[in-house]
Amino acid sequence: MRKTEINDVLEILKELYPNAESELDFTNPFELLIATILSAQSTDKRVNSVTKGLFKEYKSPKDFLSLKQGELEEKIKSIGFYRNKSKNILNTCRILVEEYNSEVPKTREELIKLPGVGRKTANVVISNAFGMDAIAVDTHVFRVSNRIGIANSDNVKDTEIDLMKNIEKKLWSDAHHWLIFHGRRICKARKPKCEECPLTDYCLYYKNEVKDNIK
Repeated sequence: MRKTEINDVLEILKELYPNAESELDFTNPFELLIATILSAQSTDKRVNSVTKGLFKEYKSPKDFLSLKQGELEEKIKSIGFYRNKSKNILNTCRILVEEYNSEVPKTREELIKLPGVGRKTANVVISNAFGMDAIAVDTHVFRVSNRIGIANSDNVKDTEIDLMKNIEKKLWSDAHHWLIFHGRRICKARKPKCEECPLTDYCLYYKNEVKDNIK
């Protein structure tokens, strides 16, 4: 896809989702870090329902370390992979207390060393908590960007590289949210709503997979 076409697509997404932002509920970087760890292979809605009560009772890494792993598991058991996530959260909190004075580090390099934190989670935190330019490639960003043609890759890391090359840096964080919103509302995994999509004039998936099948 040409740069001018990519810019047109981004402009359409901006108009379609002018208020796009993280749909995880948080009030500080620590809450966002924990919520994002919990969100892996789960929905933001489910995570928000759990953290609503969790964050009222446990507000800091030290608060979480007052829990045994089994106790934390019980509090988050409605979320997928809750046992592994409980272990990672407690180990992350321990590191935050011992090495970072209970503060969330502000660099991607430091964040990805924390248990349960990969590149996607780190990018979510530095972008949404610290206002840095970053593109977090979750399942929606991966699917939508490759379907449209903004990226052309079969893996998450190369998709992020494509997007960083093809999108102006100052738009990285916004574009991340626009693509997520579009993936959740229109460009869904199993049944994309191409008939409702304003991007069909540009979308490679529509041109190659859908258009010729419409009678």
